[in-house]
Amino acid sequence: MSRVGFGYDIHRFGKGRPLILGGVRIPHSQGLVGHSDADVLIHAICDALLGAAALGDIGRHFPNTDPKYKDISSLKLLAAVERLLKKKRYRIFNIDSTVVLETPRITPFIEAMQVNIAKILSLDPQEISIKATTHEGLGAIGSGMGCAAYCIVSLIPET
Repeated sequence: MSRVGFGYDIHRFGKGRPLILGGVRIPHSQGLVGHSDADVLIHAICDALLGAAALGDIGRHFPNTDPKYKDISSLKLLAAVERLLKKKRYRIFNIDSTVVLETPRITPFIEAMQVNIAKILSLDPQEISIKATTHEGLGAIGSGMGCAAYCIVSLIPET
């Protein structure tokens, strides 16, 4: 029996921070503000995986009140989530995600993001879908105030 999980994350832009998406540093005048590196894509993937396994959410496992997660690479959080899935004997069957932001264009960096995520999750990069879109100038994201990511995953039991 397969299990499905959905994840979502959003962070605002701020000066003096690097923009990290999918574990890739992307040239931009601002980065995302958060307790960790604020990688919305990895956070959405983590929440989707945790949800599919009925393990709660990213805040439960990596609270923003814990100083050990201050400025941590979200790739380390993803690795910890992967270990939790292994303990529950789940295997990732599918990852489909969308990053929403006006600028910068992230399409040239998607392949590197897929490689980063695949390495941690022991998947082929082609098994990870990462899409990018804008908000067409609408709302906070459309006005360039932040970035969001959505993710849906499927897990299957290890055999």
